[in-house]
Amino acid sequence: MPNEPVKLGPRPVATNPSERRRSVRYPFTAAAEVVDIKSLTKVIGRSSDLGRGGCYIDTICPMPEGSAVTVRLASEQRSFEAQAKVMYSQNGMGMGLAFQSAEPEQLKVLDRWIDVLSGNVPKGSAAAESVRTPVAPPPPLTRAAAETEPAGDQEPRFVLNELIITLIRKRVLTETEGKALLQKLLG
Repeated sequence: MPNEPVKLGPRPVATNPSERRRSVRYPFTAAAEVVDIKSLTKVIGRSSDLGRGGCYIDTICPMPEGSAVTVRLASEQRSFEAQAKVMYSQNGMGMGLAFQSAEPEQLKVLDRWIDVLSGNVPKGSAAAESVRTPVAPPPPLTRAAAETEPAGDQEPRFVLNELIITLIRKRVLTETEGKALLQKLLG
């Protein structure tokens, strides 16, 4: 059947999240919406990397490990939607998702993005331009920040939030140091 979701397969088991990946991940920023299939809880965040098998979503309130979710990534005029599973969750930082299945048309979008990110599509081409920037401005870090700060003042805080998360993931900062900085930033 041409419109049936394509299963993307089970993930190998490992103790280190980076060892679980079967495909290369590329840095990729896109607006992200993750919805828990059972509770319909929605989390808004940003992707920080993307591969054929999954992505990482930067968000302060990640879903619990093992949750079955629907993820939607949007960049420029394109979006990608898939069923996924939360493979690991880092409270205050984000979650790693493994794609489980997606419609064939959705996989075409994902494959186009990966072709551009991997260098298989020339820079400057229309396809390359379609993955350069996210669709929407970054979501506010907290409701209070959204109510008290003008829209233009939120961008530097979001960038600092992303920087702190990246430094934690690269083990430049310990998780304790990073969380303390994030609390100061949000407080």
